[in-house]
Amino acid sequence: MAACSRQQEQTTGTAAQRLKEAEAALANDSVRQGETLLRKCIRLSEKSGDWHTNYIAYQRLAEAVSQSNPQEALRLMKKGLTVYEQHPDDERNHVILLDYAGTFAAQVAYINEGSYDEALHFVHRAYDKAKNGGMTDMMCQTLTSLANIAWAKEDYRQALDYARQAEFSATDDLRPGVLQVLARSYMSLNMLDSAETVYQQIATDDDLHMAYIVQSNLAKIALRRIGATQVEDSVAEAFEKVEAIYYKALEQKDAYYQETLRQETANRQLEYRSQMYRRTLLMTIVASLIVVVALTLVIRYRMQAQRQEQRQLQQEAEHQKALLRQANEVVAFLQHFILERTEVMKKLSQSDDSLIYLSPHEWSEIERTLNAIDNNRFARLRKQYPNLQEDDIRLCLLTRLGISNRTIGNIYCITISAVQHRKLKLKKDVFGESNPDITLEQMLKRVES
Repeated sequence: MAACSRQQEQTTGTAAQRLKEAEAALANDSVRQGETLLRKCIRLSEKSGDWHTNYIAYQRLAEAVSQSNPQEALRLMKKGLTVYEQHPDDERNHVILLDYAGTFAAQVAYINEGSYDEALHFVHRAYDKAKNGGMTDMMCQTLTSLANIAWAKEDYRQALDYARQAEFSATDDLRPGVLQVLARSYMSLNMLDSAETVYQQIATDDDLHMAYIVQSNLAKIALRRIGATQVEDSVAEAFEKVEAIYYKALEQKDAYYQETLRQETANRQLEYRSQMYRRTLLMTIVASLIVVVALTLVIRYRMQAQRQEQRQLQQEAEHQKALLRQANEVVAFLQHFILERTEVMKKLSQSDDSLIYLSPHEWSEIERTLNAIDNNRFARLRKQYPNLQEDDIRLCLLTRLGISNRTIGNIYCITISAVQHRKLKLKKDVFGESNPDITLEQMLKRVES
């Protein structure tokens, strides 16, 4: 019996170790390796009766396959939920499992255009347990899930209500996701000012995907304000291309991680062979010569293969850089297209020397449009240089738009030389740049993100 107990402890430890290895692989975006390890973990934990590790492994595996196969993710999540309910331990984990089950059920319903009743059943159960247990963060998480389901059902008012409730109890790590759902609900209700305010509150940090979501939707808001619906579709297509490049990079990272694991395994095997060859060397000189020749050929082959792989990776990297440049060119074209279609730009594009008057509303519209398509550059400019006068801000706006000195002179009723003098004085006094070869427009591009 003692031997059986020791064997069970060893198997349990192995299952828990497999779970850690799987989580490490998934953290490195190696999805295939992570799935393989998780399936091994499930088998080992079932044999050992480690039910805690078992249902956690089902949850992780469901998350891993959710993007490619939501139906399978839902099946796995239900299996993990069944295991937990047969062997309950931490009530908080029960809430998490129910919330995930509801999320995957909603994905399946959205894809198949089916009923959301099962999804709502799971998430409402999760919310009730979180509320009864005083789990504030899980209440926020389940309210966010309910908002997403309501949005998928096109019940945007209900989605907005859930999102507002979730925002009230959101923690720092949950806030970006809650704000995204809240802003999306405002967008669906065409409440553009509210949506813009919420999107500007989202801290993207190093999350590239979140940054794309925020910037693309800010651009869409600017386009809706001027009625450019066709251009809005083009913006969405451009950001989808950039997002595709991002996911392609993740796939390449996964392939690189797989190759690294394979190489490490091959290196360990090679080290073992070397030990065996050294022992054989003591027995016969002839055998050792054969081993040396074999090792030389293997190493040379591996070096050639590695060089070839490096060349392929370099070529792929150059290709990805070219795709990114194309995506940047598309975004720059759309920004220029947006500016050209505004009424203020049409007024500023007059070729004669007549005086041009811009109302405070028109100045405000220029700045708002530039902020929407230029990552809030002038909002940051105001924050970094609070002593800037309003006329200085307007001169910076005109410079960023590429307006000629002649047209600027027509706006301010001054000569071209006076305009040049004002730019030089602004560049030197405010930005502290005295180099005549650096223009005011270059200084504006240096404003920190």
